[in-house]
Amino acid sequence: MTSTSSDNATYARRLGLFSGTMLVVGGIIGSGIFLNPSIVAARTGSAGLTIGTWTLGAVIALLGAFIFAELGRRRPQAGGGYAYLRDAFGPLPAFLYGWVLLLAIGTGAIAAVAVTFATYTTRLVGMPPNAVTPLALGAVALLSVVNVIGVQPGAVTQNIFTLLKLAALGALLLASLFAGGHSTALLMLPPPIASVPLPHPDSLGAILLAVSTALVPVLFSYGGWQQTNFVAEELRDPERTLPRALVLGVVIVVAVYLGANFAYLHVLGIAGLAASSAPAADLMGIVAGQGGRRLIAAGIAASTFGFLDLVILVSPRVYQAMARDGVFFSSLAQLHPRFRTPVRAIALQAFVAVVLILTGTYGQLLDWVVFGDWIFFGATALTLVVFRRRDVAQGIHDTGFRAPLYPLSVALFVLASVYVVFGSIASNPGNAARGVLLLAAGVPVFLFWKKRAT
Repeated sequence: MTSTSSDNATYARRLGLFSGTMLVVGGIIGSGIFLNPSIVAARTGSAGLTIGTWTLGAVIALLGAFIFAELGRRRPQAGGGYAYLRDAFGPLPAFLYGWVLLLAIGTGAIAAVAVTFATYTTRLVGMPPNAVTPLALGAVALLSVVNVIGVQPGAVTQNIFTLLKLAALGALLLASLFAGGHSTALLMLPPPIASVPLPHPDSLGAILLAVSTALVPVLFSYGGWQQTNFVAEELRDPERTLPRALVLGVVIVVAVYLGANFAYLHVLGIAGLAASSAPAADLMGIVAGQGGRRLIAAGIAASTFGFLDLVILVSPRVYQAMARDGVFFSSLAQLHPRFRTPVRAIALQAFVAVVLILTGTYGQLLDWVVFGDWIFFGATALTLVVFRRRDVAQGIHDTGFRAPLYPLSVALFVLASVYVVFGSIASNPGNAARGVLLLAAGVPVFLFWKKRAT
């Protein structure tokens, strides 16, 4: 392992396969599966296309897991995608990834998810609306402290809340077995839900258009598997553990997501699902009344809290890697000699997230998360092409884990990334333009740090 401070403190390899798998599952499952299926149903207009779109998203997520599994095996370094981009394309693209992660993608997600957690929690326990912001700030502060103490406490917290969110989704699936078909269930819902108009794509072009628009919230719900690569230096036997955790974690999520959508369609039907603003709560309300709604609200609160812990845990490893490379504040490169965590990077991240919560600007940044995330997803996938070509040029015969279906897997995944990016531009050009400006603003910052290091 690489020395990271004057006292030679290094990351501690304390995470095994179970914790790695839970990090993958926890990094994907947030609040999306509880809310986004209604958007997908409304855009496709049929049960078959709804399930088909979620299945297509599952295939893309599995391809991404295979690609990142090989990348993680090749370079089990802190920072994940940052390290791959640096070694394949140079320090500037890698820096820009860390730059937007700190200012938008990571901290914006922390702020938004903290507010979501606080919103559900205050409603659940009967707190006043003005308690949302203090509770969100408290959650960020608490989990930042937990992750300062060590990677293991952060991972244990993540494991507990990942199991709780899986239990909530398991209760959802179980409840659907005790509910009648949707023709009976719709009688228990408000009239607008039972009579919502749906699109009926009747040509190949219309079907492709419907699926393409529905794929954006699906891919948003499936995103997050790559975050476990950030803590590769803290996994035991990462060359074996990381690929296994990635593939196993994504398979678990795919099974849960498809099961949840079958449950929604069985109970609510396509019309009910399309019109529901909270399909999980509506399903549980049909089966168990108000108590069921409270149960699923608790599940969403647990799910968002676990996701919040994950982002706070993994993202500072990127900022620490940037500092270690000399392109960011040098003090962030240091690890705590006892806890062996990037304390100052965690504190900086918490500060930015708190500012976003207090100013309320995280909403605009969250709209840009999908756009920015998938730019770097696609670019990171292309690093595998660079590494394999280098192997061929150097006559290296690689015998470790290799992504199945290569190079088709990379081509399809990059194509999906390009689609999502252009879809985001088409749906919100102004937001995409602001994202490009944020990326461009990182270039002079990078040049400043390079000059200073030189």
